[in-house]
Amino acid sequence: MKLNLPETNGGWKKYEGNPVLGGPELGTCFDVLVLKSEEGYDMHFSWRPKKALAVSRSTDGINWTYPEIYMEHDPECGWMDDLNRNCVLRRGDEWHMWFTGQARGYSWIGYAVSDDGMHWKRVGDQPVLISERPFEGPSVMNPFVLWDEELQLFRMWYASGEQYEPNVLAYATSKDGIHWDKLPANPIFVGFKDHPSEHDRVGGCQVVKADGWHYMFYIGYEDIDTARICVARSRNGVTAWQRHPASPIVSPTAGGWDADACYKPSVIRDEKNDRWLLWYNGRHGSAEYIGLVIHEGLDLGFDA
Repeated sequence: MKLNLPETNGGWKKYEGNPVLGGPELGTCFDVLVLKSEEGYDMHFSWRPKKALAVSRSTDGINWTYPEIYMEHDPECGWMDDLNRNCVLRRGDEWHMWFTGQARGYSWIGYAVSDDGMHWKRVGDQPVLISERPFEGPSVMNPFVLWDEELQLFRMWYASGEQYEPNVLAYATSKDGIHWDKLPANPIFVGFKDHPSEHDRVGGCQVVKADGWHYMFYIGYEDIDTARICVARSRNGVTAWQRHPASPIVSPTAGGWDADACYKPSVIRDEKNDRWLLWYNGRHGSAEYIGLVIHEGLDLGFDA
């Protein structure tokens, strides 16, 4: 029997006009990453019908331009029959992107660079992160990367395990974005067996550093087809994770466009307007579109 949970919890509220991107004219849009821009927001996402990565732009986070494709799949290279689940990071005048290539039942993480965030060049012809350890199974995917100025390191949180949906979250660091050192104690985050909303597995995440914490927004799976959005925090972003007492914070709406699953959160901490904005891809049947959830106030309500 499926869990019956409220569609939001912990002070979050779904935007009434959801979904904000996708629909019959675009097809499935998923695994979103939203970044602040000079004009407002840039939404990077996977565009399944095109087997491509694309960006859409917005001044308000609600109304988005028609997507522009900036990288397409490459069936000739041997590991990018499908292309999706990317992370874009701007550091000064440099743009960095890590993305997921898939072929023959496996997933790998590749790397590309750009001068403008639109014209990308792959670094090398091979992935920069591959499955090497038993817990990683056939897949490493869903990279999320931050640059740590103090440590002078790229820090990656990634999902790994089964191909259809990964099972755990792991962590690696790199000085150049190409050569990665995986934490010996991986995985760093696994499904909480005592909580039915994520006891099956956990998946793709985003980490936000604020107020001395690393806040991790991630996917929790009740089962392989039923997903919700959860949040936890850690001081160092690696160990001693504390789950939010109200998690999951976003759940499917019965009969809605996201009736089956709520996947891959992307979060902006909007200090100017004293709120958090969270975009995610929701699924109903085979259709996946992107919606918005808002939390008024910067205090997420963790226990002291």
